[in-house]
Amino acid sequence: MSPTLANTIMVAIGGAIGSVGRYLIGLWMAPYSQNLPWATILINIAGSFAITFFGALTVANGRAPLPDLWRVFFMVGICGGFTTFSSFSLQTFELLNMNMPIRALINVGVSVVLCVSASALGYYAASAINSGVAQVAQMQEEEDVS
Repeated sequence: MSPTLANTIMVAIGGAIGSVGRYLIGLWMAPYSQNLPWATILINIAGSFAITFFGALTVANGRAPLPDLWRVFFMVGICGGFTTFSSFSLQTFELLNMNMPIRALINVGVSVVLCVSASALGYYAASAINSGVAQVAQMQEEEDVS
Protein backbone atom coordinates (compact mmCIF):
# COMPACT_ATOMS: atom_id res chain seq x y z
CA MET A 1 0.00 0.00 0.00
CA SER A 2 1.42 3.36 -0.97
CA PRO A 3 1.02 6.30 1.39
CA THR A 4 -1.73 8.67 0.34
CA LEU A 5 -3.08 11.88 1.78
CA ALA A 6 -6.34 10.10 2.63
CA ASN A 7 -4.51 7.33 4.50
CA THR A 8 -2.40 9.88 6.35
CA ILE A 9 -5.47 11.88 7.39
CA MET A 10 -7.24 8.70 8.52
CA VAL A 11 -4.21 7.66 10.60
CA ALA A 12 -4.18 11.11 12.22
CA ILE A 13 -7.91 10.99 13.04
CA GLY A 14 -7.67 7.42 14.30
CA GLY A 15 -4.59 8.29 16.35
CA ALA A 16 -6.48 11.12 18.04
CA ILE A 17 -9.37 8.79 18.86
CA GLY A 18 -7.03 6.12 20.23
CA SER A 19 -5.06 8.63 22.29
CA VAL A 20 -8.21 10.10 23.84
CA GLY A 21 -9.45 6.58 24.59
CA ARG A 22 -6.18 5.77 26.30
CA TYR A 23 -6.36 8.97 28.34
CA LEU A 24 -9.95 8.34 29.45
CA ILE A 25 -9.22 4.75 30.46
CA GLY A 26 -6.18 6.03 32.35
CA LEU A 27 -8.40 8.46 34.26
CA TRP A 28 -10.97 5.77 34.97
CA MET A 29 -8.38 3.26 36.15
CA ALA A 30 -6.21 5.70 38.14
CA PRO A 31 -7.59 4.60 41.54
CA TYR A 32 -6.66 1.00 40.74
CA SER A 33 -3.20 1.80 39.37
CA GLN A 34 -1.41 2.67 42.57
CA ASN A 35 0.82 -0.43 42.84
CA LEU A 36 0.92 -1.58 39.23
CA PRO A 37 0.08 0.31 36.05
CA TRP A 38 -3.21 -1.55 35.60
CA ALA A 39 -4.55 1.02 33.15
CA THR A 40 -1.57 0.46 30.84
CA ILE A 41 -1.85 -3.30 31.25
CA LEU A 42 -5.57 -3.19 30.43
CA ILE A 43 -4.95 -0.88 27.46
CA ASN A 44 -2.20 -3.13 26.11
CA ILE A 45 -4.35 -6.24 26.47
CA ALA A 46 -7.38 -4.57 24.86
CA GLY A 47 -5.27 -3.11 22.05
CA SER A 48 -3.57 -6.43 21.39
CA PHE A 49 -6.95 -8.12 21.10
CA ALA A 50 -8.49 -5.31 19.02
CA ILE A 51 -5.75 -5.03 16.39
CA THR A 52 -5.59 -8.78 15.84
CA PHE A 53 -9.37 -9.35 15.89
CA PHE A 54 -10.04 -6.44 13.53
CA GLY A 55 -7.12 -7.31 11.28
CA ALA A 56 -8.18 -10.94 10.90
CA LEU A 57 -11.85 -10.06 10.42
CA THR A 58 -11.31 -7.36 7.80
CA VAL A 59 -8.55 -8.92 5.68
CA ALA A 60 -9.45 -9.41 1.98
CA ASN A 61 -10.57 -13.04 2.53
CA GLY A 62 -12.10 -12.41 5.98
CA ARG A 63 -15.75 -12.28 7.02
CA ALA A 64 -15.91 -8.48 6.78
CA PRO A 65 -13.28 -7.34 4.28
CA LEU A 66 -12.61 -3.62 4.34
CA PRO A 67 -10.59 -1.34 2.08
CA ASP A 68 -7.06 -0.52 3.23
CA LEU A 69 -8.16 3.00 4.16
CA TRP A 70 -10.40 1.70 6.96
CA ARG A 71 -7.91 -0.93 8.07
CA VAL A 72 -5.21 1.74 8.32
CA PHE A 73 -7.62 4.02 10.19
CA PHE A 74 -8.26 1.41 12.86
CA MET A 75 -5.08 -0.65 13.00
CA VAL A 76 -2.48 2.11 12.61
CA GLY A 77 -4.51 5.10 13.74
CA ILE A 78 -6.77 4.01 16.58
CA CYS A 79 -4.68 1.08 17.83
CA GLY A 80 -1.45 3.01 17.29
CA GLY A 81 -2.77 5.95 19.29
CA PHE A 82 -4.22 3.62 21.89
CA THR A 83 -1.12 1.45 22.28
CA THR A 84 1.89 0.48 20.22
CA PHE A 85 2.06 -2.71 22.23
CA SER A 86 -0.78 -4.00 20.10
CA SER A 87 1.43 -3.89 16.99
CA PHE A 88 4.22 -5.72 18.83
CA SER A 89 1.74 -8.36 19.99
CA LEU A 90 0.27 -8.82 16.53
CA GLN A 91 3.69 -9.19 14.93
CA THR A 92 4.76 -11.71 17.57
CA PHE A 93 1.53 -13.66 17.12
CA GLU A 94 1.98 -13.66 13.34
CA LEU A 95 5.45 -15.17 13.76
CA LEU A 96 3.98 -17.86 16.00
CA ASN A 97 1.12 -18.42 13.59
CA MET A 98 3.62 -18.87 10.74
CA ASN A 99 5.29 -21.58 12.84
CA MET A 100 8.34 -19.44 13.64
CA PRO A 101 8.51 -19.72 17.44
CA ILE A 102 12.23 -18.96 17.58
CA ARG A 103 11.73 -15.71 15.67
CA ALA A 104 8.79 -14.85 17.93
CA LEU A 105 10.92 -15.46 21.01
CA ILE A 106 13.74 -13.37 19.56
CA ASN A 107 11.24 -10.59 18.80
CA VAL A 108 10.01 -10.63 22.41
CA GLY A 109 13.47 -10.84 23.94
CA VAL A 110 15.10 -8.24 21.72
CA SER A 111 12.15 -5.84 22.06
CA VAL A 112 11.97 -6.05 25.84
CA VAL A 113 15.72 -5.99 26.45
CA LEU A 114 16.46 -3.20 23.98
CA CYS A 115 13.49 -1.05 24.97
CA VAL A 116 14.30 -1.31 28.67
CA SER A 117 17.96 -0.66 27.82
CA ALA A 118 16.97 2.39 25.79
CA SER A 119 14.98 3.65 28.77
CA ALA A 120 17.99 3.16 31.03
CA LEU A 121 20.23 4.92 28.50
CA GLY A 122 17.79 7.83 28.30
CA TYR A 123 17.67 8.03 32.09
CA TYR A 124 21.44 8.10 32.48
CA ALA A 125 21.91 10.54 29.60
CA ALA A 126 19.37 12.92 31.14
CA SER A 127 20.99 12.46 34.53
CA ALA A 128 24.38 13.42 33.05
CA ILE A 129 22.90 16.49 31.37
CA ASN A 130 21.18 17.41 34.64
CA SER A 131 24.52 17.30 36.46
CA GLY A 132 23.78 14.02 38.17
CA VAL A 133 20.29 14.97 39.31
CA ALA A 134 18.02 12.32 37.88
CA GLN A 135 14.33 12.99 37.94
CA VAL A 136 12.11 10.64 36.03
CA ALA A 137 8.43 10.91 35.21
CA GLN A 138 6.28 8.95 37.60
CA MET A 139 5.92 5.26 36.94
CA GLN A 140 2.25 5.91 36.29
CA GLU A 141 3.03 8.62 33.77
CA GLU A 142 0.22 7.51 31.46
CA GLU A 143 -2.23 7.25 34.32
CA ASP A 144 -1.31 10.62 35.83
CA VAL A 145 -4.51 12.65 36.05
CA SER A 146 -3.02 15.99 37.04
